[in-house]
Amino acid sequence: MKEGLTEQVKTMGRFFLNTISCLEEDDSTFAPKDGVYTVAQLVAHTADTIMWFIDGAFGPSGFDMNFENYAERMKKHSSLSQGKQMFEEAIDYALKAINNVDPAELMTPFAEGQIMAGAPKVAVFNAMTDHTAHHRGALGVYARLLGKVPQMPYGEM
Repeated sequence: MKEGLTEQVKTMGRFFLNTISCLEEDDSTFAPKDGVYTVAQLVAHTADTIMWFIDGAFGPSGFDMNFENYAERMKKHSSLSQGKQMFEEAIDYALKAINNVDPAELMTPFAEGQIMAGAPKVAVFNAMTDHTAHHRGALGVYARLLGKVPQMPYGEM
């Protein structure tokens, strides 16, 4: 099971980075309209959410549901290159979690009152992949609005 999860996380990371490879540092502050994340903020948000999923599933405190604080933290991000670095670190964080978690814990259900209550903790990896794909698509639209053509995500980097 761990080998499959490892490949899932690596593939998720590659698809995301392929899609945003056409974006440049000068694109960091672009947002399609006021009130939505910029390129840099969206990449940072995607990275941070990977760690949020891992910490929520396997950390001692569960999911941090203070989203007002979270939105404030995202406002500080203004560099695409720093966001990419965060994303790569988040992928490494998820891979380390896979290696460190007891296989039995992967099948332990989330407690009532948590998100995904009743689902086995392994489901967090599908949720993480889905969330990352959602923002990969949004960043593809951002790129098109900037007049750029995103790389096919499913190829090699």
